[in-house]
Amino acid sequence: MKTLWYQAEGRRIVGCVTSTSASPLSPATGAPPVAAGRPALGSLGLFTVLLGAALPLIDFFIVNVALPSIDHDLAAGPALLELVVAGYGLSYAVLLVLGGRLGDLFGRRRLFLAGMVAFGLTSLACGLAPDAWTLVGARVAQGAAAALMLPQVLATIHSSTEGVRRAKALSLYGATAGLSMVTGQILGGVLVAADLAGSGWRAVFLVNVPVAVAGLVLALRTVPETRSDRPAPVDVAGTLLLAVSLLTLLAPLTEGRAAGRPLWTWVSLAVFPFAAAAFWWVERRAERRGRAPLVPPSLFDLVPLRRGLLLVLPLSGGFGGFMFVIAVALQQGLGLGAIASGLALVPMAVAFFGASLAGPRLVRRWGTRVVAVGALLQALGLGLIALTAWRSWPDLSVAGLLPGMAIAGVGQGLQLPVLFRVVLSEVPAERAGVGGGVMVTTQQTALTLGVATLGTLYLGLTESAPAASGTPLTVTVLLQMAMALLTALLAVRLPRTVR
Repeated sequence: MKTLWYQAEGRRIVGCVTSTSASPLSPATGAPPVAAGRPALGSLGLFTVLLGAALPLIDFFIVNVALPSIDHDLAAGPALLELVVAGYGLSYAVLLVLGGRLGDLFGRRRLFLAGMVAFGLTSLACGLAPDAWTLVGARVAQGAAAALMLPQVLATIHSSTEGVRRAKALSLYGATAGLSMVTGQILGGVLVAADLAGSGWRAVFLVNVPVAVAGLVLALRTVPETRSDRPAPVDVAGTLLLAVSLLTLLAPLTEGRAAGRPLWTWVSLAVFPFAAAAFWWVERRAERRGRAPLVPPSLFDLVPLRRGLLLVLPLSGGFGGFMFVIAVALQQGLGLGAIASGLALVPMAVAFFGASLAGPRLVRRWGTRVVAVGALLQALGLGLIALTAWRSWPDLSVAGLLPGMAIAGVGQGLQLPVLFRVVLSEVPAERAGVGGGVMVTTQQTALTLGVATLGTLYLGLTESAPAASGTPLTVTVLLQMAMALLTALLAVRLPRTVR
């Protein structure tokens, strides 16, 4: 006899099921079911959904090193170049929670497949864009496709794994997410420099097409179908108000500088708090009346989710800003090529991956204190990078950055995978899509804010600082170091253990 734990609406119910034979295998995955009637996610299925998680994050960062080539080829100019980056990030962030809700409603595998097809097609459109405005439009559509696909990854993991297997899967998801952000710029540098068949910058988008086709074939065979036991209709009012809230915050911050801070940017920022308050009021009212809001406010009663999301903001915001700034600083400030600027991030990528793999064992022994230690290590690494930039500029070398990059990578690898586990640890399976959507929306919004704020600060400092000065990079990295220290302080309030 074995005991199964069921969790519904925050309540735990113990039930006993007598079993005299081995668990039946799922026809879709070849793995034993997680619970009665619910197939498990096999190893190849986990690889497939992690591939789907990697693509959108890689594409958020892969463009950074391709921007000079895009500008040269399409005569885009600063404003349109920012739209190439921001258009993807905006549509991606705005639609993520809706993507999670649609997965709960129509089936997560179905939405994952649809998102993979759409991502491949929109990547093809980006790679074939004849002018800058077409590229911007294709990037917006690509962000929407990513928002359809990515929430299904966390929701599928959460609803088709349990126990040690879920902990391992979430750790691998966190490792994939962080590694994708770093390797995106490395891969972008390699592809742009290789100039495959004369494709230049277009290769950073076209490479997605065969990957999406492979992912689609694998998903059809290995990813189980899951959906909410009590699917709810789309909350139209909540969806629109969330979109308005995110757009009025992110659009002026990402486009304001290039546009010269026109009146609409200030009006938009003034509207943001009212739109956010209206969204929260509508969601609370819907939940009190027994309806299904887009983001149930009661979800934030879960302490791990609430406190975990609070840490995701400075962690992802600082990371997103750093990746943008280091690409600009190395290429435009030092005149390094795309490959050299990508190689500077290799120590961070390797260290991040190693720390991510060690994370589950460390968490079993030390609990969530691992996050605080990781934040302190990240701050140390960033301090070394800032010191190196201040002392060595303009003779800063890739080798000189190696120690700081490696230490910062270890610190980040000890934080991000654990935070994903913390945030989703108490989210009921029937709310997996919404929980995953909220998690990824917070991360993506923070990444976009980081690029907008730290990127704007760096570019503003470069305009006033002497050409041979490392001050802009030093100041920006020191600010990110302060954000890492803030993360360490906030980590003290996390629950000590995580399931």
